[in-house]
Amino acid sequence: MHPLDKVFLRHAAECERMAELTRDPESKFTWRRMADRWHRCAKVAVSANSAAASDPELRTAPKTGAGACEGSGDAGEHDRD
Repeated sequence: MHPLDKVFLRHAAECERMAELTRDPESKFTWRRMADRWHRCAKVAVSANSAAASDPELRTAPKTGAGACEGSGDAGEHDRD
């Protein structure tokens, strides 16, 4: 298991505990929904890790610096006056 998906699963477990402890139905729903989202994040992390392990191009070092944000919508944000 990848360290990141372990973190996500811990968050999910914490949300599930909170859902069990709260008495308010709306809060229970919110905590359970948050737990579901953390579970989905863990599944995505596992899938991404598997894809990276099987694709040599994905195993290269991540971009850093100015090129790291290309296409993310952050480009040029620091240039605004």
